Amino acid sequence: MKTTAQQSATTNAPAESADADQSDSAVLAVVELGFQWPTLDPFLFCAHHDDAYPQGDGNLGPVADLSGRDIGQDFSGRDGFSMYHGNRVPGFPSHPHRGFETVTFVRRGLIDHSDSLGAAARFGRGDVQWLTAGAGIQHSEMFPLVNTDQRNPLELFQIWLNLPASDKFVDPYFTMLWDEELPVVRLIDGEGHASEVAVIAGAFGDIQPLTPPPNSWASRDDAEVAIWHFHLEPGATVVIPGAGAASRASRVLYMFEGDTATIDDTELANDHAAQLTASRSVAVRAGFEPVEILLLQGAPIAEPVARYGPFVMNTEAEIRDAFDDYRRTEFGGWPWPDADPDHGVDAGRFARHPDGRFESPDGATGAR
Repeated sequence: MKTTAQQSATTNAPAESADADQSDSAVLAVVELGFQWPTLDPFLFCAHHDDAYPQGDGNLGPVADLSGRDIGQDFSGRDGFSMYHGNRVPGFPSHPHRGFETVTFVRRGLIDHSDSLGAAARFGRGDVQWLTAGAGIQHSEMFPLVNTDQRNPLELFQIWLNLPASDKFVDPYFTMLWDEELPVVRLIDGEGHASEVAVIAGAFGDIQPLTPPPNSWASRDDAEVAIWHFHLEPGATVVIPGAGAASRASRVLYMFEGDTATIDDTELANDHAAQLTASRSVAVRAGFEPVEILLLQGAPIAEPVARYGPFVMNTEAEIRDAFDDYRRTEFGGWPWPDADPDHGVDAGRFARHPDGRFESPDGATGAR
């Protein structure tokens, strides 16, 4: 769904509550970003992968000299890319999760998903996969380098969203939000500069998101979860609507592309994040370069968090139980012949769910 709207930073911003102090900035704090971005409850983790993979070798691996890398544990960024835990194809072979959700937004490149329920998917190039790990699942996330005549850039965000104690043991479930269906609104400011907002979660004004998984924290009306991606032309201004005077949400804005942006009267440099007052609208103006921003917002779950590696529970005893359960059951076992399966050179974007349901961005359906 592509929507065009006119937005003036000075005349069309949502009205503030009568008791809001307009003299105070909506910016509460500014921090510098590293590989793993700081997050606030209900978010647990956000990583920005940006890898300049070379041409593929015809077998989905890179045409590159991999000597000197710690293959299987390569986070070096050497020559502009990492192999991560991959040996031949870069990526993350089978590993377990319990007690939270992963939201994976792939801007460039592809991911091959395989899991312990027998489900599989190839997605990317603007797609989002939203996976509720719940009681436990194994999955692999490999990065197939399908282009043999050109480079294979990969850029993605992986966001971890917590689950409340009442939903830690729900059945695993994943939803595909295909690029062709993802709501994107085009905004024109009062000076004629354009911005675009991809609405992954949470309504942006009148623009409604696609449906999250049924047991997601985001599926609750009072959770106030929003995940928005902004692209601003140089000099463009976009007004981010407030969540309302009664909002309980935390809101963090991450700038990962561009030179500078101005939020109210605060200048934000590239690779920095700003914690904002969620209840208030805020005007963001790009500097002399295009600016890209990711915004995460949500009401806190406000429960104890115990986390160790791939498990996020409420107590240390539950973490020990998660390891015991995984050793005993492997969360259903691993039905694939290898820990790092891929879906071949010629596969397009698709998803095959545990019940056999098949979907693809071109509308094909049926079991395969």
